[in-house]
Amino acid sequence: MTRLVEAFERAGAFQLAGEAQGEALVFSQPLSFWGGVDAETGEIIDHSHPGLGQNVAGRILVMPSGRGSSSSSSVLAEAIRRGTAPAGILLEWPDPILAVGAIVAEFLYEIRMPLVVCEIAGIVSGDRIAIGTGADGRAIIRVRAES
Repeated sequence: MTRLVEAFERAGAFQLAGEAQGEALVFSQPLSFWGGVDAETGEIIDHSHPGLGQNVAGRILVMPSGRGSSSSSSVLAEAIRRGTAPAGILLEWPDPILAVGAIVAEFLYEIRMPLVVCEIAGIVSGDRIAIGTGADGRAIIRVRAES
């Protein structure tokens, strides 16, 4: 299937600033890291989630929001430490639980994983995404469609 738009750019707001790039992994449903993602491997293990069996490691995870529980922050921080976390996360709505996990990982392990709130419509799994910082300090998301 060929998409009409090959590449686009949009602005967003950082919950945790940083730069990342990778292949998009897009879900229409929120994902919980607690009981939903194996921190040792990055594999989605939530049997009720449509992404079951897929791996978030090194990808740009795109979804409406996180899905709790509060323990998701510790699982995300551990995955960041192990190198099995997403390279970055794009959300439609701010998520304080995921933000805490990313902030803790930066503080404890000096590893930064950008977390951005932005419009996610039009992004599909397989797109190449680059997250950067604009001159005004806002997040810039560059999306290139992969055909």
